[in-house]
Amino acid sequence: MVSPVIARQWARQAPELAGQPGFAQAFLRDGAVPGAGSLWKFEDQARSLQAIADSQGEDFYHGDLGRRIAAFAQQGGAALSLQDLRSHEALWVEPIHMDFRGYRLHEIPPNGQGIAALIALGILGEFGIESMGCDSGDFYHVAIEASKLAFADLHEHIADAGSMRHTPAALLDPRYLQSRARAIAMDQARQPAPGLPSPGGTVYLTAADAQGTMVSFIQSNYQGFGSGVVVPGTGIALHNRGMGFNLRPGHANCVAPRKKPMHTIIPGFVTRDGAPVMSFGVMGGSMQAQGHVQMLARLACFGQNPQAMSDAPRFRVDPGPRGPLVHLESHVPEAAARSLAARGHDVQVADAGSLEFGSAQIIFKAAHGYIGASDSRRDGQAAGF
Repeated sequence: MVSPVIARQWARQAPELAGQPGFAQAFLRDGAVPGAGSLWKFEDQARSLQAIADSQGEDFYHGDLGRRIAAFAQQGGAALSLQDLRSHEALWVEPIHMDFRGYRLHEIPPNGQGIAALIALGILGEFGIESMGCDSGDFYHVAIEASKLAFADLHEHIADAGSMRHTPAALLDPRYLQSRARAIAMDQARQPAPGLPSPGGTVYLTAADAQGTMVSFIQSNYQGFGSGVVVPGTGIALHNRGMGFNLRPGHANCVAPRKKPMHTIIPGFVTRDGAPVMSFGVMGGSMQAQGHVQMLARLACFGQNPQAMSDAPRFRVDPGPRGPLVHLESHVPEAAARSLAARGHDVQVADAGSLEFGSAQIIFKAAHGYIGASDSRRDGQAAGF
């Protein structure tokens, strides 16, 4: 059943992607997008998923699906080859983390943007957030400025791990984060610039079981339908994560063979004193890292419960023609919005129901079970079984 949110996103993206190979045949049947409440069946994709399950993933990388993907890519002039698929390797990595008010936020290391959440959180740790008051102008200002500084570092320094000139440890060094915090002025918005450390289309779900195991999982083709290119007969839409590369020669994240781009998909996990506390994610491109920071601040500084953390008003910082744009949800207190504008932030208040502020899904480990929360901004559900 097609939900209202999915129907709106489908209708918005379809005109732009209609000319991509395979898209119209797969997603514009009879020349139209499905409306909310309609039943959508995708038999090609169902067969592909069955083949992937039966082969434990091998068919996608080494079998018939892989051959069909590579052949269709090359037919369209793409560089993807069957050998690229066959050489793919999933890596087990050690998460990176940041301590904040007794909690520890864990993120996947670069090439993902999770480190931006940790940098912003480390900067916030230098301020007395609790005394500012929840949803005050000071609170939003400091969180926005910390996010701007973190994203300046993200886009300058973060790349495929083997191409980075500064290690995650250097970017998360307390002395470096203290120096970044000193760049924040409480009375005015500033243009963010990257620092120089010392040498050294998304779906999120989380699950927990009775034995205490908690899983934080995220997947994305990027920008909804990804590239919009659909391999005929498979239901497989190819992603467009290559947009995360930088084309500036010499940049750490400059596009190159056998190299992963900086990307946005980051599952989050929180512990306290070594014990699991919260498995969570906030879908929505660059909103993910900013959402992680806002969730942790509300949990650690103001003690909000998971659903209150999810429902609370959010900000999102994006690049603008004259500098950073600060988007605010319409239920941000008016006094806080006025305070931000007075400090020089380029504030834009979004219409109610805007999808640009992401969507959170949370499982919180309580003393005698779990608390689940699901974001009202998009489709989602907290369910026990």
